[in-house]
Amino acid sequence: MERRLAAIVCADVAGYSRMMGRDEAGTHAAFKAHRNAIHPIILNHGGRVVKNTGDGFLLEFPSIVGATEAAMAMQLLMAERNRHLPADRAMQFRLGIHMGDVIADEDEVFGDDVNIAVRLESVASPGGFAISAKAYSEASKHLTVPLVDGGNHRFKNIKDPLGVWTWTPDGAAALAPELKEGSTLSQAYRTAIVGVLPFANLSDSQDEYFSDGLTEDLIHALSLQSFYRVLSRNSTFAFKGKNASTRVIAREIDATYLIQGSVRRAGAKIRVTAELIAPETGEQLWTGRYDRDIGDLFAMQDEITTNLSAAIATEIVRAEASAPARPTNDVTAWDRFLKGLSHYYRQTKEDLATAVALFREAIALDPKLSIAHAYLATIQIQSIQFGWVKGTREMWAEAMNLAETSVRLDPRSSFAFSILSWAHAMEGHHEAAMDAAKRAVALNPYDMGARGVLGICHFMVGEHRQAIELFSMAAQRDNSDPRYQWAALNAFSHYLLRQYDATLSWAREQLYINPNHMQALAISAAALAQMGRTADASEATGVLMRNYPTLNVDRHLRNFHWKRPEDIAHYRDGLLKAGVPASKLTLVQSDVRRAAES
Repeated sequence: MERRLAAIVCADVAGYSRMMGRDEAGTHAAFKAHRNAIHPIILNHGGRVVKNTGDGFLLEFPSIVGATEAAMAMQLLMAERNRHLPADRAMQFRLGIHMGDVIADEDEVFGDDVNIAVRLESVASPGGFAISAKAYSEASKHLTVPLVDGGNHRFKNIKDPLGVWTWTPDGAAALAPELKEGSTLSQAYRTAIVGVLPFANLSDSQDEYFSDGLTEDLIHALSLQSFYRVLSRNSTFAFKGKNASTRVIAREIDATYLIQGSVRRAGAKIRVTAELIAPETGEQLWTGRYDRDIGDLFAMQDEITTNLSAAIATEIVRAEASAPARPTNDVTAWDRFLKGLSHYYRQTKEDLATAVALFREAIALDPKLSIAHAYLATIQIQSIQFGWVKGTREMWAEAMNLAETSVRLDPRSSFAFSILSWAHAMEGHHEAAMDAAKRAVALNPYDMGARGVLGICHFMVGEHRQAIELFSMAAQRDNSDPRYQWAALNAFSHYLLRQYDATLSWAREQLYINPNHMQALAISAAALAQMGRTADASEATGVLMRNYPTLNVDRHLRNFHWKRPEDIAHYRDGLLKAGVPASKLTLVQSDVRRAAES
């Protein structure tokens, strides 16, 4: 148990009980969707979620400025998400903000200052926030928007009256929204066959065009993936309006997976639900619900398609990787590849080594299997970045050769071009990396991995704000794919912008997934050192060096080919301040000096 100074933000939903009484399941789903959407904002401002409640959450920030700016950004995003919705369907947060001394115990925070934030939330306007005068006096020095003096308030169980300032958004600017042929991967290898059944229209017949259009868009978006085969519209629309079981339909069209869903319209609101099914077992592998305002119909349809395809594509790959091996004595390249993929998804050092061996077997059995080359290149790069293998010139050359071979074998695969871009970026070939990333996005605009790799290209040349936007988009829509490390990348971008609180938040996210992630440990130590938190930086460096005892700054930075020397210098400075050894030579000299002085 410890005491520390912190900024606390308490949130709840105005009118939540009324909304639950009218539509319990829909309200809960909408609340979760909103909460997921604002999560990157919390991390980008250095915050963390202390706890989730039924209709709200409690956040902790190390800085009252970061907490206040995050509150504004959250409410502006919520205003945009609520725009065009009927008043009775809009979900509005009320936020209370305070700062003070808190008791921290087992990841939770307690104390009077936490209670004050909870009380302040009760007087905030829906869509805005209330901040204590004490917190406002600190935050206002750095804010560029006006707040309103709400006078003094008395709160239950709080002895003295509190001065309160309030803020509500005047309005929110619209957020910027951000080929046709399929992959050449042999159909014999794309063993997963996906059928998208016509989405059921649960509204008036005049809305049939939208449900059919959404189905066709999803078929197109999924067909741009190279891992599986998607049945054409003609194959699945034959079952429209027929009351047949998914097992019967799957056997009729020979589908491994089926996607079905529904569209319901109410006023200016559209709700889309979808599920991914393994029809032979009836297992529901994934389900999603999207509530959107109609607004710009095509933009809304494209957003839903993007979210659906990003989620479903990842789940199909995961399902195939975890499927039991087929009973056969004929070992094929695809069998080896799928077995390697199952190990890759476990993301341990031992499993990645096993995956490498299996991908090599797959390539030996069929040198034309593009996707095996792409995944093998991915592991080569990740193993170096995780600190699990030494990044030799030979390893980098092999990774580049594998990526180039993957593109040559499958020039329609966005994944292959993404890995080629990544390899070029890591080697410092900035223009080639950007060209390949743009090609990946053009081949499949729905591929969030490709968008994130484009972010890597911006990061490498020092365009960190553009990188953060792309990393956050990818993390929000496709955060479960182990091919990409969006949290670690976001941590580095924020570090190079001197936003150290956000660096620590994103690094913490990455370490939840992989507690020994070398780069997340290193950037945490560097950020703590730059913040002047010497003891914490020393402790973080100790964890880093226990996991990677041969690490030194010179060796670590040897694989960093950032375009801007000042970025490299700033990262180096943080590592040295944190106590990471400068070089192997420095360690030896220091040992000799200590021996001579003893």
